[in-house]
Amino acid sequence: MSTTITTLRESASGLPEPQEPGGRRTGPVLALARFEARELLLQVPVLVFLLAYVGFTAARMLFQDGMSDHPVLNTVDRGTQTAPLLLAIALLVCTNAAALRSRKHGTAQQFDVMAMEPWRRVLAHMLSAVPFGALTAVVVAVEYTREALKPGAIGHGAIGELAVGPLVVLMAGVTGVLLARLAPTSFAPMLFVVAAYLLMVLASEGTESDDPGAGWLSPMVFSGISGGDPVPSDLLGRPSAWHALYLLGLCALLSCAALLLSGGRTRAVKAATALALTVTAAGAIGQLPQDTAALEAARKTASTTPQKVQSCTRYDGSTYCSFPEWQGVRDDWAAVVDRLRSAAGGSAAEARLTVRQRIDTSGGIEADSALTPSATPGEVTVGTRWGGNRVPEFAVGVATVLVAGTEDATTKGMCDARAVTIMWLVLGTDPTPTTTFGDVRLDDSTTGSGEVLAPTNGLGLTAHQTTVIGELLARPRTEVTARVKAHWAELTSARTSTAEAAELLGVAVPRGVESCDV
Repeated sequence: MSTTITTLRESASGLPEPQEPGGRRTGPVLALARFEARELLLQVPVLVFLLAYVGFTAARMLFQDGMSDHPVLNTVDRGTQTAPLLLAIALLVCTNAAALRSRKHGTAQQFDVMAMEPWRRVLAHMLSAVPFGALTAVVVAVEYTREALKPGAIGHGAIGELAVGPLVVLMAGVTGVLLARLAPTSFAPMLFVVAAYLLMVLASEGTESDDPGAGWLSPMVFSGISGGDPVPSDLLGRPSAWHALYLLGLCALLSCAALLLSGGRTRAVKAATALALTVTAAGAIGQLPQDTAALEAARKTASTTPQKVQSCTRYDGSTYCSFPEWQGVRDDWAAVVDRLRSAAGGSAAEARLTVRQRIDTSGGIEADSALTPSATPGEVTVGTRWGGNRVPEFAVGVATVLVAGTEDATTKGMCDARAVTIMWLVLGTDPTPTTTFGDVRLDDSTTGSGEVLAPTNGLGLTAHQTTVIGELLARPRTEVTARVKAHWAELTSARTSTAEAAELLGVAVPRGVESCDV
């Protein structure tokens, strides 16, 4: 074998000298890249996780709840970033294995007789990851476009956020090849994956600390990808465009490092390295916090005095105020208010409410937090999510203000007729009252005591109140609505008991003593 290799080397001495990039050598590099890309697609980890990624994304688009009818696009774009991670890991491992294939099988010396230099073969291995990054970009684009084209879509996304998933996949492929040059062992990729994951988690925590800029040096920032209720785009403070530029520069820089380690010290590679280093540095510097004081002030204003940054619209005497990106949802809020007022009696049927959108950033952006009930008469709170269960929950808030005057009336407990009246306004005008009753309850039940959800403080129902509500739902709606309007004053009084409410509404009085401990 050694004699044959020596003879081949001698015969290869007459071959033409390698040309610079951009000459005739481009064709063989691209041909090898296409071959390696096909080989990667046939690798079990890549194929399985690619199909899993596409299947998961398709299922997420097909099987959605009511809130998906009103997607907030500044959360949709970030939601595309985590799904490609497993594909990225599989690609890193498999590109590393492909780059080490000749070493593993003892055929590395045979490449010495080929006209293609080692660094060009390394370039072909890195280019083989490009189709997978492009496919990820297509999946991301399809997912985001489908959500953005929905009539109820809210706000807008960011190209920088959408680019993270494809760039991470591409970077993983490049990193696998680079590791093959730095540490030619099969254990290196797995050790790198574990270390990289820990570093990204720690970096994500850094974005919420006193030095948030350092956290953005991680390829992916998990903080803010999923969490509580959305906030307006201008309060996010995410340098997504700079981060995408940083990732792009990092991909190029890692590629150039692999080429330089493989002997590709041509002028073109050196120039590309300098450019990649400049782009990476520019992206990193651009991610540094610029004016955190102004951002924090804007968040505080939106949380404590939202009326300063909101616009309002009047419908049928009521006022609907929201952050600019939610302007298109006001009609839906007005439809709920009109529906409930049509079933109310007395002055509530003509009540002029103020529906105001509220957020709470005191615990961080998009952190789970409860909104404090408003003590302003006639004011109803609505959150930044809409559709699905958020609709009947908002209806509970509207009904509470129509019956009790203010949202904070629920904080004192309602072991009286008012709770029954509130729930009748919500359910008596709903097309599927029994199903909605279970959806709006914290424990999803329609019997016994329990908590009813609302945008702010929930409503506690006793077992007797739940029984009366169930009896009302079994009666003709027109009959119950007429009784509610006729006895509106008594049914909205804290002095009227649940048993008295049952008598006024013409249903059986629950047996036993009512327990007000909910």
